[in-house]
Amino acid sequence: MIDVLVVDDDPDVARINAAYVAKISGFRVAGTAHSAAAALLFLRQHPVDLVLLDHYLPDESGLTLLRRLHDLGVETEVIMVTAARDTATVRAAQRHGALQYVVKPFTFAHLRGKLDSYAALRRELATAPRSGATQETVDRVFGAPTPPGSAETLPKGHSVLTADLVREVLHSAPDALSAQEVADRAGLSRQTAQRYLKLLEGAGLVRHRLKHGETGRPVHLYHWRGPAG
Repeated sequence: MIDVLVVDDDPDVARINAAYVAKISGFRVAGTAHSAAAALLFLRQHPVDLVLLDHYLPDESGLTLLRRLHDLGVETEVIMVTAARDTATVRAAQRHGALQYVVKPFTFAHLRGKLDSYAALRRELATAPRSGATQETVDRVFGAPTPPGSAETLPKGHSVLTADLVREVLHSAPDALSAQEVADRAGLSRQTAQRYLKLLEGAGLVRHRLKHGETGRPVHLYHWRGPAG
């Protein structure tokens, strides 16, 4: 059983996220916390396997807590679950050891995909021979596990977290979006958004169509076609 601490400043959101976790086979909610101090105190008294960590906390940011956990040698994995979608926060989370990054609002299926992938990776590492893990397993550890339907490999210079951010923007949008709209919602430049849209389209996860206006050049509109979550 994988024990999880849910950290969110909003008690209602924490309850919802905890209920999601409780529905996933193999996971158990060890507790909830609504501040960085409360989370740190809980972890000192009740070690857990995984923390679902919000960035916007009342006393200090989730990123600051993530760094403190690392500095204190707290052995727990962290998945950021937050509305913060600016690239600076996403990149900082990656640098400081976040295993994955889930952007609010998200679907239950999306969170379940992340947690199922995490559980599968734990099982694979637990059963790896003592002589060492395979290169494939090592790549998955350092590439951050992704849910079914996500790009499994990325070209050099591309980030799994950025690809997943673009994916979630499209997946949560009720209608097709232009590259500029994706960029605005994801906090990316238009050129970066377009680069990842083409990457996901090449993987068969995104489709695009042309919208012809009365004047000017046609607009490329993109929509998600991959599996939910």
